[in-house]
Amino acid sequence: MNQTTATSDDRLIVALDVPNVLDGLELVNQLGDAVSFYKIGLGMLTGGGLALANELKLEHDKRIFLDMKLFDIGATVEAAVRGIAQFDIDFLTVHGDPHVVRAAKEGAAGKDMKILAVTILTSLDRTDLDASLIKEGAVPDLVVDRAANAFDAGADGVIASPQEAAAIRALPESAGRLIVTPGVRPAGADLGDQKRIATPAAAIAAGADHVVVGRPIHKAPSPRGAAEDILAELRSPQAQTPNS
Repeated sequence: MNQTTATSDDRLIVALDVPNVLDGLELVNQLGDAVSFYKIGLGMLTGGGLALANELKLEHDKRIFLDMKLFDIGATVEAAVRGIAQFDIDFLTVHGDPHVVRAAKEGAAGKDMKILAVTILTSLDRTDLDASLIKEGAVPDLVVDRAANAFDAGADGVIASPQEAAAIRALPESAGRLIVTPGVRPAGADLGDQKRIATPAAAIAAGADHVVVGRPIHKAPSPRGAAEDILAELRSPQAQTPNS
């Protein structure tokens, strides 16, 4: 059973982008019952990320988003996902290429773990795509095309910047699928390495189901206070979708 409190709201996913397990647990303890959902990324993996995920699930009753962005041949992705699925993870990311998504869904068969497809990283812009020899086109258009392809391949949801959430939500294929948005920054926060951003309220209003926030919380003088400010914003009228 997932933790429910008067203050937590699993639309907010806090990124544990800290150096090691001890720092991660310290942040979780600081946030307490205000936060129910955490993201553990690739940077934490070598610092005990899977062990931390298991501890947060079993001992702290938290939901876990494992952000691995897996990419390989189908058989390797399927095997990796099958192994990860044993840890009762809630969300797992893979790259949005259709062969990767299909393999990941095979690996997750029989489990509740949701496979989320990465469209285009929120730290990238058209200049970055040109340097990587990605086909021509505006970034938002490419993101929507990749999201549609990932949905067709069976993805349970996609990772996309807040700026593309509305266009993805408008896709017929998005019905019943999740949109999770990194690149979310409260008004006035440092942008860091993100280039396609929005506020938490704007991301939810655009159709996102979850927002991922890291540095604006864990680098704040009061991480819990920063999280509670974001939660308040998510419950504000500005976060209401047009049809709600």
